[in-house]
Amino acid sequence: MERLVLLLVRVASWLFTTCYLTNDFENPNFRERLRETVESLLDLKVVPVFNENDAISTRKAPYEDSSGIFWDNDSLAGLLAIELKADLLVLLSDVDGLYSGPPSEPQSKIIHTYIKEKHHSEITFGDKSRVGRGGMTAKVKAAFVASNSGTPVVITSGFASQSILRVLQGEKIGTLFHKDASLWEPSKDVSAREMAVAARECSRRLQNLSSDERKKILLDVADALEANEDLIRAENEADVLAAQDAGYEKSLVARLTLKPGKIASLAKSIRTLAHMEDPINQILKRTEVAENLVLEKTSCPLGVLLIVFESRPDALVQIASLAIRSGNGLLLKGGKEAMRSNTILHKVITDALPGSVGKRLIGLVTSRDEIADLLKLDDVIDLVIPRGSNKLVSQIKASTKIPVLGHADGVCHVYIDKSADMDIAKRIVMDAKIDYPAACNAMETLLVHKDLIKSPGLDDILISLKTEGVSIYGGPVAHEVLSIPKADSFHHEYSSMACTVEFVDDVQSAIDHIHRYGSAHTDCIVTTDSKVAETFLRQVDSAAVFHNASTRFSDGARFGLGAEVGISTGRIHARGPVGVEGLLTTRWIMRGSGQVVNGDKDVAYTHKNLPLQ
Repeated sequence: MERLVLLLVRVASWLFTTCYLTNDFENPNFRERLRETVESLLDLKVVPVFNENDAISTRKAPYEDSSGIFWDNDSLAGLLAIELKADLLVLLSDVDGLYSGPPSEPQSKIIHTYIKEKHHSEITFGDKSRVGRGGMTAKVKAAFVASNSGTPVVITSGFASQSILRVLQGEKIGTLFHKDASLWEPSKDVSAREMAVAARECSRRLQNLSSDERKKILLDVADALEANEDLIRAENEADVLAAQDAGYEKSLVARLTLKPGKIASLAKSIRTLAHMEDPINQILKRTEVAENLVLEKTSCPLGVLLIVFESRPDALVQIASLAIRSGNGLLLKGGKEAMRSNTILHKVITDALPGSVGKRLIGLVTSRDEIADLLKLDDVIDLVIPRGSNKLVSQIKASTKIPVLGHADGVCHVYIDKSADMDIAKRIVMDAKIDYPAACNAMETLLVHKDLIKSPGLDDILISLKTEGVSIYGGPVAHEVLSIPKADSFHHEYSSMACTVEFVDDVQSAIDHIHRYGSAHTDCIVTTDSKVAETFLRQVDSAAVFHNASTRFSDGARFGLGAEVGISTGRIHARGPVGVEGLLTTRWIMRGSGQVVNGDKDVAYTHKNLPLQ
């Protein structure tokens, strides 16, 4: 009995059904009429729906026999794509694409671009699809046939949100089949996995160097930055000009700019880092487990770090120097707006690395597509640190199984208590807001005790802020009392010359406000009442809490950490400005003389603390 092709076309409330025999596809006249019919329907903005009738089958499966023309909707789709000369064929599956093995197995990896010569022998197919009859084997066969005939094919998930739109928008999802795919992978290209593995191998060589040798590398990097300052500044100025022409926000352009003296400041912080105590292989604890059996807890690098950051090219320098000092491999992805700055800084730094370590210790990721691949490599990347907007951090957290360290917002508060010295309060508020408004540790909300509403000192502070060009918005109370524009939200990071002002009843009200609307980054109290200060310092649950000091001090270099890889508002495993210590973990080293457990029959445990050596 012949297989039927069922063509369903729905227009408004009308349903048209046309049936064709599979033998019709062997007729050139039929195929020509089919193409003309579909093109006419598309011109009328009618989308034809083709469906294979699985009630009748003369062919067991595309990979079991060759009889018949098609076997299921996948092979039908491939056949129609060829006949209609489609620009693209999208095959939807119940998984994200073609994997190197059954998707449920941890070692299976998604294949983004299928190359028969490379992947055919590597792929192991699991069970067929839970829905339909074809399974991945049928999809791959249909995709291979269609792509070889000139129609690119993408196999992707039918369950993922907007997967077809994402394919059409050019996102790297699913698996692409293309007749020229083998030409797209020059041998010199390095995959995301190869980049991460190379960084790990180089980091192990770095760890094997002596402390003095690692110190010299940092000093060489500092010298190289200063020696190439003119070139770095020229590339940065080109980035800044392009960003201004593109209409980027002023806060982003400010973060992008390497101001005069910045290179010297970065070189100084690297030298400070170089002269700090070597953080690797430090003995943190020694314990005598039993006689002649000693256990040591030691510090060691995390492994490979992936840092995704926006705008700030100086972050690349800080992060790279911290990675070298802590013995970690590093992968860096900066924003496109800083591409030229990042490229020259990466070259200057990697050129200063000795051959015994290798330039691939620090990899620079240049494509957004590579980030998607890197975030899947939880077996070779140990920590992701995003530095940028709330949106960036949230997207990365939702896209990876790798631990993520960072903060999404920098909504920092200064609270002026009723007992505050208003001269001190003014200095702190002005510094916290205008020293560097784009920084994540800049003040965004000024909380003021209600008893200060009519105080001359507060008037002076508000006038000074306005004089400096700061736009002031008010909470519900301040909006009414001060007749200023109302703030849209208390949880808002301006990152610019703007801030919110609100009045509170007392220190406890200030604490409650910070817990409700803050981001657990950095918060400050200005007061001369030591009891009130202690209440604030102990109860505010933020990564950094200050008394009579600007929030701008929340910085790795200012804390004496040498530099910082970022600021973490999480609780595991580092919090606040993250320097070298935040990039380390621990391991246990045991030294014995032939001891065995043997059911603990012959072991006399002493568990005695020993002095560090």
